[in-house]
Amino acid sequence: MPDILKIQLMAKTEAFDRYTTEYDFWYDTHKQIYEAECEAVRNFIPAGLNGIEIGAGTGRFSMPFNIRTAIDPAFSMAACLKMKGINSVQAAAEALPFRPCSFDFVLMVTSICFFDDIDAAFHEACRILKKNGLIIIGFIDSESELGIMYKHKKNESRFYKDAVFYSVNEILDSLKNSGFSGFECNQAVFPESSGLQVRWTKGYGTGGFVVIKAVKENNLY
Repeated sequence: MPDILKIQLMAKTEAFDRYTTEYDFWYDTHKQIYEAECEAVRNFIPAGLNGIEIGAGTGRFSMPFNIRTAIDPAFSMAACLKMKGINSVQAAAEALPFRPCSFDFVLMVTSICFFDDIDAAFHEACRILKKNGLIIIGFIDSESELGIMYKHKKNESRFYKDAVFYSVNEILDSLKNSGFSGFECNQAVFPESSGLQVRWTKGYGTGGFVVIKAVKENNLY
């Protein structure tokens, strides 16, 4: 990696490198939310296939789904993944160091808000996927009650101050333009006013955490 790109990457990931333990501890202190998000994602994970997580952080979603390959742009995060036995690479989502048609599915959870260019990231995901490969994206819906709260408070956060939150329709449009179709959605983390007691449901529009599954179009790569 050229020195200038390394410097840019270090600046972008400084908070994640310095506060890796604090980032990881969030999942322990918000266990119910984490478990609900896991269940919403799990419903779309294909069994027994070769997947990769992009923007994997400390592996909180790679581990429960037995994903053995992951990337993260933060050095400390990538090192943490290796310590957990995951084959990790320090890299950006917009420039994946893998050959075309290498994986059966790509997972991105709470990472797209940190990408410099989601269109480029989705094109790269499409490139490394096999025929009929899946992309599975978990993210905070910017139009949800939770998403509005995150946007209003992001300047108070070490991690989210530079984040860009997207609506479901924005992500669907970008995925369509990147060569994906066959969309399905799950949602979780509901506002108390909804009265919903389940961990996750199909669809979107009520839950703050949305998971989109899409299929790579067969005529690509």
